[in-house]
Amino acid sequence: MTGTPPAASTPGVRLGRTGEALAAGWYTSQGYDVLARNWRCRDGELDLVVARGRFVVFCEVKTRSSERFGTPAEAVTRQKQMRIRRLAARWIEDAAPGRPRAIRFDVACVMDGAVEVIQGAF
Repeated sequence: MTGTPPAASTPGVRLGRTGEALAAGWYTSQGYDVLARNWRCRDGELDLVVARGRFVVFCEVKTRSSERFGTPAEAVTRQKQMRIRRLAARWIEDAAPGRPRAIRFDVACVMDGAVEVIQGAF
């Protein structure tokens, strides 16, 4: 990754962290265990990695305060999807507690404190 990560006190970063916490709470309420939040390697970052047993879900969290620039789901472009897939493979190699039985890619859309999870989004 290049550049310096944004300061944790900026409004955008706070909004994103709040959305990630809400999405993690949603998964926990559905019986998932949170394995990783903001997992980073030199190639990028995974927002959430959750699991039920050996079924692992990689979730991209998009938080918005309005739809002025589109819906949260629209921000997960094809290019972003491919990057998440590559990062998921890297996480499985480097950090997984065991070999997953199956995996899924979700998108969590957070707006006004409401969480909508698109399961199997890509």
